[in-house]
Amino acid sequence: MGVNLADLVEREAIDLSQLRGKPVAIDALNILYQFLAIIRQRDGELLKDTQGRVTSHLSGLFYRSINLLEEGVKPVYVFDGKPPSLKHETLAKRRDVKREARREWQAAVEEGRTEDIKKFAQQTSKLTDEMLSDARVVLDSMGIPYVQAPSEGEAQAAYLARKKDAYAAASQDYDSLLFGAPRLVRNLTLTGKRKLPGKDVYVTITTEQVILDAVLQCLSLTREQLVEVALLIGTDYNPGITGIGPKTALRIVKEGKFSEYGLDELKELFLSPDVTDDYEIRFGTPSPEHISEILCEEHDFSETRVESAVERLVKATETTIKQTSLDAFF
Repeated sequence: MGVNLADLVEREAIDLSQLRGKPVAIDALNILYQFLAIIRQRDGELLKDTQGRVTSHLSGLFYRSINLLEEGVKPVYVFDGKPPSLKHETLAKRRDVKREARREWQAAVEEGRTEDIKKFAQQTSKLTDEMLSDARVVLDSMGIPYVQAPSEGEAQAAYLARKKDAYAAASQDYDSLLFGAPRLVRNLTLTGKRKLPGKDVYVTITTEQVILDAVLQCLSLTREQLVEVALLIGTDYNPGITGIGPKTALRIVKEGKFSEYGLDELKELFLSPDVTDDYEIRFGTPSPEHISEILCEEHDFSETRVESAVERLVKATETTIKQTSLDAFF
């Protein structure tokens, strides 16, 4: 879920053309869960192959990555490693929520409550080790690089951005800012009109960027103080302080009273996260044969659609990867 800094952070709508030729470190789990939430059948069921294996995440990863390359964006996916021990309680609560959502979803299906079917189905998403392994194989076949983080993917993506191995970190959550990403991109793969949960209202979602220095300057905070504000509100590592919202948290931190709440030790999870320098970001050449083998033969994707998409992928790789590399050389 991440920390809720939306009320404090200024977001700037951007066009994908502003990211042309730039590598963007994408929080893989964040994006894959997004695909599991929105790529579903009418009854809320996920897309599956003939063996009953989920393929919604692979469909999203494959086609959206091609879209990004065609826009000139160079995606670099970052996968989570072992979660910090302090996150185990949060993960356990999320599992409980998913179990309850599944019960609600099944009841909605039996009673024919169309709106609730979709709502609860989206809350049941779960990524297994096999699904994550399939995602990595698909990326390999497409020639798209990924980085395996030792712990939190968002922390590693922020690290890539800080080292300038990526132009920005991409995630729906604001945690990347707490981990020190100089630039956060939101809604990278989620644009267009979307229906608000539980309401008959549609909103237009655009790609946004948040600049860390601008946020700190606007709020008159240091990054450490921004982390303090987040901890008072609540993060994946702690539930926050009851009754304290963003504005109250901001006041407390500016008054120098954060230490009164006994959360000082948690700051290091954001200020000194577990990251690695053991990675190589190298875009390869797509393998049409390998892509067809994985998606069509193994997971029953439409051969016609995949062949058409592969043609786009090869062309986009030539344009986005090889041409921008040539431009950088000269």
